Amino acid sequence: MDAPYSNVRALFDQSENSGPPSDVEAEAAVLGAMMLRGEAISDVVKSLSPEDYYRPAHETIHRAILALHEEGQPVDPITLAHHLGRLGELRRVGGPGYVQSLVQAVPTAAHAAYYAEIVHELAERRRLIEAGTRLVQAASTPDASAAEVREALALGDEKLPDTWTEPIPLNTRPTLPAFPLHTFPGWLRNFAAGIAEETQTPVDMAGSLALSVLATAAGGRCVVQVRGRWREPTNLYVVVALPPANRKSAVFAAMTGPLYEAEKSLAEEMAGRIVEADLTRKMAQETADKAAARAAAAEGPERDSLVAEAIGLAQQAEGLTVPARPRLLADDSTPETVTSLMAEQGGRLAVMSAEGGIFDIIAGRYSGTPNMEVFLKGHAGDRLRVDRRSREESIEAPALTMGLAVQPTVLEDIGKHRGFDGRGLLARFLYSMPESLVGYRNSDPAPVPDAVAARYERNIMALTLSLADWTDPAVLQLTPAADKALKSYQEELEIQLRPKGGKLGHLQKWAGKLVGAIARIAGLLHLAAHLHDGYGKPIDDTTMLAAIEIGEYFADHALNVFDLMGADAAQSRARTLLEVLAANGWETVSRRDLFAKLSRSEFPTVADLEPAVALLEEHGYLRIHTPPRNGKRGRPPAPRYLVHPQVREGLA
Repeated sequence: MDAPYSNVRALFDQSENSGPPSDVEAEAAVLGAMMLRGEAISDVVKSLSPEDYYRPAHETIHRAILALHEEGQPVDPITLAHHLGRLGELRRVGGPGYVQSLVQAVPTAAHAAYYAEIVHELAERRRLIEAGTRLVQAASTPDASAAEVREALALGDEKLPDTWTEPIPLNTRPTLPAFPLHTFPGWLRNFAAGIAEETQTPVDMAGSLALSVLATAAGGRCVVQVRGRWREPTNLYVVVALPPANRKSAVFAAMTGPLYEAEKSLAEEMAGRIVEADLTRKMAQETADKAAARAAAAEGPERDSLVAEAIGLAQQAEGLTVPARPRLLADDSTPETVTSLMAEQGGRLAVMSAEGGIFDIIAGRYSGTPNMEVFLKGHAGDRLRVDRRSREESIEAPALTMGLAVQPTVLEDIGKHRGFDGRGLLARFLYSMPESLVGYRNSDPAPVPDAVAARYERNIMALTLSLADWTDPAVLQLTPAADKALKSYQEELEIQLRPKGGKLGHLQKWAGKLVGAIARIAGLLHLAAHLHDGYGKPIDDTTMLAAIEIGEYFADHALNVFDLMGADAAQSRARTLLEVLAANGWETVSRRDLFAKLSRSEFPTVADLEPAVALLEEHGYLRIHTPPRNGKRGRPPAPRYLVHPQVREGLA
């Protein structure tokens, strides 16, 4: 027996002694005969409908054969596999190898009509068994009325919807979009794409970090006027999740290099002022100390005047401050260090790291107690005041930026920390989880052109330095068209936030901040496009639409990341439901019977079933079927769940 035929035979052996009446071997022979002999198609359709197949994959293949035949196209394994591929169904039915194996499974194509009769007869038997099962279940229900039992009997001749498509696996994560680099201004796009090529890393890492770099340059120095009193600062929290060996450090060094150069330039410019201020303060303090000594030694009438002079000089010395050495960046620092640095730097700071240690620090690695206040208020720009034993630190409008690259396991771990989610820290991050290129990298990639790298460094330094001396932040306005685009997106997003049926309903904490994040991104793109006079021009609709596209990218990735962190309880409960449905072998089941089989710890009430059932419906494992009402009196028949055949086969 050859290998392709073994594939079909294995399916037959798996199902012939279990489950409802079916003959997978006969089903395979029908399909193979239809591919081998065109006349067989006409013979088969006389007695067999697509929904008569027990295996959903066979039904899909049968429909594809009919579609090709009706179009006058030849039907063979190659044309059929191509047609299924165009429909996106080839992988679900088993791939081109399985399509070819169906031809190998045909004893003789001349008997196609006979094989079809076998498949149809078994389908009729399954329907009779299903009708009988409904009748037995209705009659066995203690509180079912006689009318409801008769209703179930009347349904015996009714054909339930039985066209099933291949279910979408629950554990299959959708293909996530790549970072939309085309939304960046040319100089930024070229460098991000170039460094991704040079390091052979996903463009997502360079693109996401580019936003963090812009936010470091502009954070605390610019705000976006959305509408009314709603203003968004231009700092961001961004985290990229990639497995080890993805050259995160190399990309970090390339993207953040100009920030360190700008920091160095600011420090050099400030050095003279720092020395002068420090010397002045020391001299003033020395003068105040001498005055205090003279006052202490004096007697008689002059003592009062000397004391007054000493107090004045001491107050003058106390009022002199030495500017801190400019800092733009910090690594994995403690919350206390971050707070002190932000206070010294006028509220602006960025924590940039190619590791995930900052999350452990926030969770209390050194103090034993979680401390996330500065990270919560530093994102929102809320006033921060910390009382130390030695001094009080107050920051009126903190603007903290975070750009991190971590391993996916780090996100999985922090998702288990209730404080991170409960206090809203996780909701403040924009997440990127690209596909790793390890194993597919080019060993001789093209380096970033020198001109592209030089322009990137020059522009980042220019933007950073031009805004460094701003005390009151520049306010970026929106054009009417940009405001309209953002409002339109906000209305669309609001529907997605609904708990029932909303794509982002289980991520309300995160998605509720998405419009604000888009406004921030729009501000950053605007400044990058207008390096010299961006703060004097309004943000236009083209820039806003680009920011919305980036926001949608982060939304798609956030769904994946929060699933990894276990934020979607419906996913876990849906898997539990699948296990229970498979274990009991139901073709149809009432909500009451299903609930009786579930653990109360995971499903405390019947209402807890709904999100999981809805998810299984979306993935094609269940259908809701409400039997028609035959009479006008009494309760309407209770809805039932129809279960996909693959669940009963144990293939789900």
